[in-house]
Amino acid sequence: MKYSNGFPLGHIHDQQGVALVVVLLALVLLTAMVVEFSYGVYTGTNDLYNWRDAQRLSVMAKSGVNVSANLLSNKDMVFQYTESIEMPIENPFEDFNGIITVRIEDENAKININSIVTDQGNRNDVMYIVLKSLLKLLGEDERISDRIVDWIDPDSIAYLSDSEAGAKNAALQSVDELLLIHGISRRDYDKLLPYITVYGNRNAPGININRAEKEVIMSLAGIDEGLAQRVIDTRKANPLDKSGELDTIIGSGKIPAQINIRFDGTIFSIKSTASSGGVKRVIETVLDTTTTNTVQYWKEY
Repeated sequence: MKYSNGFPLGHIHDQQGVALVVVLLALVLLTAMVVEFSYGVYTGTNDLYNWRDAQRLSVMAKSGVNVSANLLSNKDMVFQYTESIEMPIENPFEDFNGIITVRIEDENAKININSIVTDQGNRNDVMYIVLKSLLKLLGEDERISDRIVDWIDPDSIAYLSDSEAGAKNAALQSVDELLLIHGISRRDYDKLLPYITVYGNRNAPGININRAEKEVIMSLAGIDEGLAQRVIDTRKANPLDKSGELDTIIGSGKIPAQINIRFDGTIFSIKSTASSGGVKRVIETVLDTTTTNTVQYWKEY
């Protein structure tokens, strides 16, 4: 047997092999730690940039709301709009590539579904019929109006066998609440959404005839599609500003006296969308401009 420094050569080779394995394991562990650290730094930095961009998008979306509120304060200019307002807003950040767009809708131009039940808890038959007419025009089940009445009115008497199930027995706070009512599907909700609101005076329901959709105008008793289209064509040229003009178009007495026909709005919904690189921030709000811009609804996502 050969020796080196008093140790068998085979034993020395074994020690060298073990040392090599230990070194390799140490390198693997160090490499894994470096990779993990690098990945952590990358994801942490990426999350930081995403957070920063999200904050900027939120500020941009709020800028869209502020610009819209300033626009709505100019009553004379807003009066000239006979449809919803859509427009881009200037990006407040010079070093950020983002786009802001806003859409403003007049809530007074829609049917207030809360108005089918008065504050005293009684069914408002005029508005109940208006809502049923809208449902019929949209090809929806007219019994949805009964489900909404039972959801709102304070009694436990059901118009339909299942329509008092889980009823709130109070007015809706937002249109989204329709999805909580038994028997109303997402499809029903989507079809109704452009034409209904929950804002405004329940006991004196009004429709802004200058911005109401054709289906809303037709839902008012005695107005067929031809008359509704005449209203729309006339207001595009010049917004209506008094009842006499409307009577000339459709004839007097067509609209029930209980419905307050108005010619401008005071409650507006705003959808402000800020987007950059496929990422979006959206703010939906409802402002009452009667005195100051009072926020009645706010959702950010």
